[in-house]
Order: sequence, then structure tokens, then C-alpha cells
Amino acid sequence: MDHDPWPSAPELPSPVIMDQRWTDAVFLHWRIPDAVAAAFMPPGVAPDNFDGSAWVGLIGFRMEGAGLGRGPAIPYFGNFTEINVRLYSREPDGTRGVVFLSLDATRLAVVLAARAAGIPYVWSRSGFRGARAGSGAVGPGPAGRAGRSAGYWVQRFRSGPRTDFAVAPEPDVEASDPLSLHLTARFGLHTRFQGRTLYVPNTHQPWPLYRAQLTHCEDQLVAAAGIHVEGPPESVIFSPGVRTQFGRPRFLE
Repeated sequence: MDHDPWPSAPELPSPVIMDQRWTDAVFLHWRIPDAVAAAFMPPGVAPDNFDGSAWVGLIGFRMEGAGLGRGPAIPYFGNFTEINVRLYSREPDGTRGVVFLSLDATRLAVVLAARAAGIPYVWSRSGFRGARAGSGAVGPGPAGRAGRSAGYWVQRFRSGPRTDFAVAPEPDVEASDPLSLHLTARFGLHTRFQGRTLYVPNTHQPWPLYRAQLTHCEDQLVAAAGIHVEGPPESVIFSPGVRTQFGRPRFLE
């Protein structure tokens, strides 16, 4: 069966401002109406739809080895779990990105720094559950590193919204269909900063993507972000992870 090729990552503008690895990534996605997504888009970008619908994602991963520029990882602060709710955006020239509605993380200093840059991080209790990448629970190679399970949980402070979801990866079934690529081949984010729309580019190798079976999902974060979904996610994907770098941001005119 033929699949769409992974799109080439755009050239990253210098200088590199951050380097990090995203590990044990779980992607859950639901269809939503275009008008719902449009209400959250910063000025100058529109929802980037697929199959006639906008999509909202609930994504969890483990941040590892994050550091400034091309320098070494920052001890302690460079390693944490992140669970985000996101939408998909497109500029008039076709540049694609993501729009984050929330990003829950365990490191307060990281949260404060990101919020100062206009990125809606939330300081929360959160964690990873499952067989960690590199455990060899399934077999050799990247697919084997997927392990037998992967999941994330968040409990915001003061009895705020929570989430708890888990998947069972299928390491023999690659997720290389057009929808999976549309939802994961993203090389930047759009956000508001000082009253203007900012684009922060990144680059990385193609995600190694695998189908996964949803084993558990009790989520309140998507609703807390202002979006209503019903039923199980239509798309469930797992990746052992990629290393990524972020480049110089630019404002949209």
C-alpha cells in the first residue's frame, strides 16, 4: 500500500535557540467544526483542516535534555512531562503550525518563562505511566522501544481539570497515512505575543509513528480549553520520539 511521503522540514532560521528531545509521545485527536477552531486562531492564520474538519489534539510526551542554543541540557529543568491541547494552523502562504490552547508541565520555572513568551503553559502535577522507551519490552529497533503501554496523567492544582489516558502501541503497524502525517508533520507554532502573532519554527527528523489502541481516557483538559468533544478519539498514534531544534521566531505582518 502506498503512503504519502513525510514532507521535508523547512530550513531552520539561525540561530538555534533551543534543543530538546520529545520521547514516548501519545497523540489523541478528535474532529471538530472549522468554526470552533477558527475562534482560537491568532490574527493572520486560519485552521488547517483535513478531510473537511479541523482537529483538536491531546498530546503527552516526556521532555528530555532540553537546553538553550546548541549547548548542553539544563540539569533538572530540562527534563519533565508535558501534556498539551492543540489545534492546527496555516498562514496564507501555506506555512503550517500548531496553536496551543494549554500545555501542562511540572517545572514552575519553565512554565513562567514560557508564559512570558505568550505560550499558555500551566504548572501542574503530571506524570508518565508505561514501559519507557529503550526498555526493549516489545523487541529490537525503534518499534520495539515503543514498549507495551504508554500513558500520561495531569492533576491541576486547587482541584482543577485533570486527565488520565493510556494507549497500547502496535509496533508492527506504521501510521503513515495522510491524516497521521497532517497531524504530526508540524514545524512551528503560532501564538500571540505583545499583541501580535508570532511564529516559532522548529525542525526534526520524521516522527517514527505507530498505530495504537486506546486503553483508557478520562479527560477534562480539552473541555477546560473551551472545546467540546464526544466519544473516543478518531486518531490514536504513538511515537518513541524525535530530537528537535527551535530557531529564531518571526512576527507575522
